Amino acid sequence: MQIAAAAGMNRWTRGSAGNASKSDRSGPHRGRHVMLLWIILSSSLCLMVEGQMKISPETVQQWAVSFGKEIAALSARYSGAKLLQKKYKDIEGVVKMVEVDGEELVKKFAEEMEEMLGRKMKSVKRLAEAAEDADFYHEYNETMQFEYYNSMLINTVDEDGNPLPLGGEFLLEENEHFNKIPVNTQQSNIQVPTNVYNRDPDILNGAYMSEALNEVFVDNFQKDPTLTWQYFGSSTGFFRLYPGIQWIPDENGVVTFDCRNRNWYIQAATSPKDVVIVVDVSGSMKGLRMTIAKHTINTILDTLGENDFVNIIAYSDYVRYVEPCFKGMLVQADLDNREHFKLLVEELHVKGEGKVKHAMKESFKILNEAAAQGQGSLCNQAIMLITDGAMEDFQDVFEEFNWPERRVRVFTYLIGREMTFAENVKWIACNNKGYYTHVSTLADVQENVMEYLHVLSRPMVINHDHDIIWTEAYMDTVLFNSQSQSLLLMTSVAMPVFSKKKETLSHGILLGVVGTDVALKELMRLAPRYKLGVHGYAFLITNNGYILSHPDLRPLYKEGKKLKPKPNYNSVDLSEVEWEDTEEKLRTAMIKGETGTMSLDVRTSVDKGRRVMFLKNDYYYTIINETPFSLGIVLTRGYGGYIFIGNVSIEEGLHDLLAPDLTIANEWTYCETDIDPTHRKLSQLQAVVLYLTGKEPDLECDMLLLQQTLFDAVVTAPMEAYWTALMLNTSGMDEGVETAFLGTRSGLLRFQRYTGIEKRTAKSFLTSTDKENMFTLDHFPVWYRRAAENPPGKFLYYMPQQETRGRIAIATTAVTVTVGKKTAIAGAIGVQMTLELIESRFWAIAAQPNDTDCSNIEGTCPLRCDSFDIECYVIDNNGFVLISKQRNDAGRFFGEIDGSVMTTLIRMGMFKRVSLFDYQAMCKMSSHSVSSSRPLLSPFYGLASAFKWFLSNFLLFLLEFNICGFWHTEHFAEAKASFSVSSAHKKKGDILQPCDTEYPSFVYEPSVKETNSIIKCGRCQKMFVVQQIPESNLLMLVVQADCDCSRQYPPITMEPKEVKYNDSVKCDRMRSQKIRRRPESCHAYHPQENANDCGGAAVISLSASLFLTCLSFSSLVS
Repeated sequence: MQIAAAAGMNRWTRGSAGNASKSDRSGPHRGRHVMLLWIILSSSLCLMVEGQMKISPETVQQWAVSFGKEIAALSARYSGAKLLQKKYKDIEGVVKMVEVDGEELVKKFAEEMEEMLGRKMKSVKRLAEAAEDADFYHEYNETMQFEYYNSMLINTVDEDGNPLPLGGEFLLEENEHFNKIPVNTQQSNIQVPTNVYNRDPDILNGAYMSEALNEVFVDNFQKDPTLTWQYFGSSTGFFRLYPGIQWIPDENGVVTFDCRNRNWYIQAATSPKDVVIVVDVSGSMKGLRMTIAKHTINTILDTLGENDFVNIIAYSDYVRYVEPCFKGMLVQADLDNREHFKLLVEELHVKGEGKVKHAMKESFKILNEAAAQGQGSLCNQAIMLITDGAMEDFQDVFEEFNWPERRVRVFTYLIGREMTFAENVKWIACNNKGYYTHVSTLADVQENVMEYLHVLSRPMVINHDHDIIWTEAYMDTVLFNSQSQSLLLMTSVAMPVFSKKKETLSHGILLGVVGTDVALKELMRLAPRYKLGVHGYAFLITNNGYILSHPDLRPLYKEGKKLKPKPNYNSVDLSEVEWEDTEEKLRTAMIKGETGTMSLDVRTSVDKGRRVMFLKNDYYYTIINETPFSLGIVLTRGYGGYIFIGNVSIEEGLHDLLAPDLTIANEWTYCETDIDPTHRKLSQLQAVVLYLTGKEPDLECDMLLLQQTLFDAVVTAPMEAYWTALMLNTSGMDEGVETAFLGTRSGLLRFQRYTGIEKRTAKSFLTSTDKENMFTLDHFPVWYRRAAENPPGKFLYYMPQQETRGRIAIATTAVTVTVGKKTAIAGAIGVQMTLELIESRFWAIAAQPNDTDCSNIEGTCPLRCDSFDIECYVIDNNGFVLISKQRNDAGRFFGEIDGSVMTTLIRMGMFKRVSLFDYQAMCKMSSHSVSSSRPLLSPFYGLASAFKWFLSNFLLFLLEFNICGFWHTEHFAEAKASFSVSSAHKKKGDILQPCDTEYPSFVYEPSVKETNSIIKCGRCQKMFVVQQIPESNLLMLVVQADCDCSRQYPPITMEPKEVKYNDSVKCDRMRSQKIRRRPESCHAYHPQENANDCGGAAVISLSASLFLTCLSFSSLVS
């Protein structure tokens, strides 16, 4: 209130300048006059409405009308929008309007995808047949010597300049088809993990045998030039890859890639499975044994996929679930759940006496109940027992739950070097169709865990069932370490390879898995953007409801300056992207493989989530035969319902297509440039021109798209001359107009730079790096999409996000074609200007001159936006500031600047708050989240733990089977990896984890043209007037500036807030089992299986002489 009073004094003083001067000379009377004034003002505070500043709504309205005309004329002149609309109006009589048939469209797209994926499957089948034939005629040679190309060692020399063994010269050339990676398309080469000896007889025999695949690789690539990587992953650990590449190790010089860990290998090698992992946490498991056990659990988890189900039980004196929320049930082994389990496993501590009997009973109950209720995989069932010994009499448990059928396999992992209970642990596995392994060091874990996959694959191998599998979407950041392809989403098709030799039939020997990759963006090219309209799109999901491809899938996040895949990037459910489908009707129908259609009212966002649009979407969906995938397409009501077709001659269209101001969407497929290697370096525009001129008649081109493009080129051609004439008239150019542009439904883009690069504020606008404003595979430009939702002919203004583009404004409007009562959008046109240009026009208008006749104006007169007690803003229909006295306010949400006015506008209905949800967000991990191991009590404790861990491992490595093994770097690599896992969890506050967030967006209600109000803020009151600016999406705000309401009205931010779930809700969400479609095949049993092959190892006794030799040798080298 004191502020308001002071403001009143200021106004009185300005209006009585002469009296004020006189009172200065009146001596003691001056003090009395001031005191009298203060008493009068203070006594009438309750009646401040009379003394309140009055902003004339009529004046603000006049400003808004004048400013609207100014910017509309500016935008129309420099964009040429009226001319372009006229040109499209002129052709309405000669074009044909066609209604888009969504059902026919989705059916056609699915058939084309099925054909493409079918070609990949045929290639994989040829590889499997060739590999099995090669093995059939190959005789194993224990002493074989064979020089193969090792991808780590090729093109490298020793200190003397001689090629390394298994290396040699291997020609590599950059290839456009393989993302410019240097490759050899004439032959494959072999990668061997660091922890596998590259001259092991199994490796040499397998490498020699698989040389036969080279010819098939090359032949496949010639038959289908769209093929990418082809490969054979051997069960012995080597990986043959075509085309051959130079393998890049990690920063430690280690190759951690093991093909047997890849999802395509595991899914192809085994049928779906239910797994209960049972881990001993009794006191005897302390120290290194527990470290090995945890690593074993994590390795088992890594072998599971989204078609598998899992739970983990820990036991000592009693049985407990690692995740209590999952008590008594199996959960899908998707990436989310696997990572959740890994965090919980880190928390395990040892205590008490190990009693395995109760744990085994609980495990059988879980599996039996899942099978009885039709839950889980309904295929293989297995228990993984991880322990350092079993002393109890547990035979009656198996008699009660598993014998005689032995439906549940039991795999046992004996941890540590102690062999006292080896026979007991082996007996459990061998009497339950499982496999026993002894894991004494961290380096043993990988190979021993893999054994269970070979056992589970036996029924399939014996039956010789070559099931083809398709994986979920994934990025191979391991295979393509620091390569351009590492962040490319793909799916793989794979098939198992079996031994056909009769003498090994009952053993069911799996030789490996063959496969090839399919880049998902290449698959989505078969659903062209131009056929789906400005807001339309296509998407793919798996049989589990997870997204394969969707324009709203955001698989990456930024960690510092580096882009990384999110932890759950390939387990994003359709319901988390199409979240308006609250009843999940769309998801359910697609999971079931149905063909159909449905409609939804949706809220979607543009401009990186800052602006909301309300759309009516029609969904069409169908299954892609021979795959676990379903395809959906979306057409938006309104402009998505029709397309128009016009004809021009090739000569006429080609002439205009070659204009210097014209480009076409290079991510779209006008002509297929990836089939012929000579075409791979062509841009889409170059390919189109070569095809139309007859120089490359063999190019496969989309004739409908070419027809639309040529037509649009001819219709928009006059814009080049219009823009050029404006630019040449330098004296009539307004400074600050930088670029005029237009885009059409065919992906055609024309633009004119009015300003040279050195003077241009928006240097990146409409360049290849400016994906938001270009036609891409996923979306139309943001200015095109926003214009389409605005009335044609009416300009929409906005300021893009400032990070890279500077202080610029964009004005854009839609151009349509109407035939009868059917309207289709032809394109959008606009102009990009500096903000200073628009600001200068605004400030010139928003100020009444001092000689204004104020006799008929009620309120402050003359009213000027440059007054210190007035704040003036221009905001857009989403509440973002375009113009403000404070330069830094531009681009900010108005609610952050003045929460009191924005709150009042929302209450009055002029703006509406809309809640949006992001189920792919990343949030900082809270301090109470699951943490690793126990807290460090002191620096000494941490050092002691690390030293104890290192010493234990060091001594065990010395006691390996031979002294040479001591020098194998993989032991240290494995140990380092495991140790860093726990230490990495110490800084929880810095770690980002997947979360759900809610964030607001605000939208103007256009039916409210104007409003004004007074806000009471404690001891002062604030008046404001809001006026719609005609023929635009903008509003003018004039606000009293001398009343601070920030205490009563905090800022309104658009910051997303994490959706917090209480323990009960969180548990319910985790336990919920969404509808899924199980894989059709299951191979869990075969009567000819040799169950006696159940593992075992020779007893390892401590050799004193070897121990002393190792110690002596280590002291010498140190």
